[in-house]
Amino acid sequence: MDVPTRVMNTSRRKKAYVETYGCQMNVADGELMQGILAAADYEIVDAPEKADVILVNTCAIREHAEQRVYGRVGELSRIKQQRPDVVIGVTGCMAQRLGEQLVQRAPYVDLVMGPDGYRTLPQVIGGLTPAPAEPLSVRNRRSLPVLSKEAAAQRTHLDFVAHENYEGLEIRRASKVTAWVPIQRGCNYRCTYCIVPYVRGSEKNRDPRHILDEVRSIVAQGVPEVVLLGQTVNSYEHGDWDFPRLLREVARVDGVRRVRFTSPHPNDFTPQLVEVMAQEPTVCKQLHLPVQSGHNRTLKRMLRRYTVEQYLEKIELVRNAIPDIALSTDIIVAFPGETHEEYEATLDLMRTVRFDDAYMYKYSLRDGTPATRLPAHEFIDEAEAQARLEQLIELHRSIQAEINRAQVGQTMEVLIERAAKSAGDVLGRTDSNKVVAFYGTEARIGEFAKVLLTGTTGATFSGAEIPELVRVA
Repeated sequence: MDVPTRVMNTSRRKKAYVETYGCQMNVADGELMQGILAAADYEIVDAPEKADVILVNTCAIREHAEQRVYGRVGELSRIKQQRPDVVIGVTGCMAQRLGEQLVQRAPYVDLVMGPDGYRTLPQVIGGLTPAPAEPLSVRNRRSLPVLSKEAAAQRTHLDFVAHENYEGLEIRRASKVTAWVPIQRGCNYRCTYCIVPYVRGSEKNRDPRHILDEVRSIVAQGVPEVVLLGQTVNSYEHGDWDFPRLLREVARVDGVRRVRFTSPHPNDFTPQLVEVMAQEPTVCKQLHLPVQSGHNRTLKRMLRRYTVEQYLEKIELVRNAIPDIALSTDIIVAFPGETHEEYEATLDLMRTVRFDDAYMYKYSLRDGTPATRLPAHEFIDEAEAQARLEQLIELHRSIQAEINRAQVGQTMEVLIERAAKSAGDVLGRTDSNKVVAFYGTEARIGEFAKVLLTGTTGATFSGAEIPELVRVA
């Protein structure tokens, strides 16, 4: 009997593991890295202990995220103690921000690669000499060794590539429900608190033909929901294409059931975009529009380039066109110099707009951003910053609970995403991005169901599926 060649091949395929932290763009980058490695004949595994190459894909937006990564990389170094040939790499925004500093602090890291370097990932890994692993007990007793500048530089790959949009590369999508589709990389805005333009470079927009081809491929694989990604996604421009035109064309791809996009910038939120959102049935009736502050002086010092009044005009515009739209936002409290009056104005804005959801943070200093150069006396005490954040969260949760209680009793279409923590239940999302738990099995992931909202915890819903009526001839 003939034996297949692949069985006779005794060489072991190398295994790779990618662990991602941060935003949806990082999730998309993690899928991209897995695809690139899989195309280079790596086996992608689900645990670092199984891998020959371990990549930690990082975020640099807040200091807490970076400290978490340092802790995680330290944990992973235990694997290297048992298997010294294991490669540990740190990729993404934190890698770009810290560069050689990272390998000086964690000399067991073999590779530091920024967001524009992934195309060469297999070649770079293949040329590495793994760094030595220090036993943790030794590392705790004495200071870490200092690498030479040359040795540190050999491990870092941080060049920005002007036209790198990763066209034509394999993507290993983790979800059969939602596909993340980056249409833009980098950012041309320079908000004074934000590190993104410095770790992801200037704005680069993909060719719309490639984007549409990717969406068609996604639909052909049976994925029902597409999310268009960009740092300021609605600033997209390519030739005579703008974001409203692209969104309309994506929404009309045959077979697409749902289209979302994130995150738009208020400056580029136009009547033309609202028109597309209102007219195209596959565009979800949900909008995430970051405001950051409810006071004009703070917005000006953040270099957000709009006023509170202009922001509220955008909200009115979209609510007039889509009365049942669900709104979410980002808020930063305790920005250096923020007075109590300015903070109270943010609370007032929350009461005025009544967001369905909000991502709320206290200001986190990021080295290299303009806000770090503000006078030292303007930086707000940590306890005060935390108190402001907690008050904001409490207000938002009360508003969110009121909105959601008013929706109990409505029937909505839910896209089933995954198993719920409660036994026998599944979790899904409505068109308006509300999370619903109801009875179902994992076999139904990726299906749509009509669900009666029967209750709410304040943030999420419980529901009961309404069976489809069967017509009798």
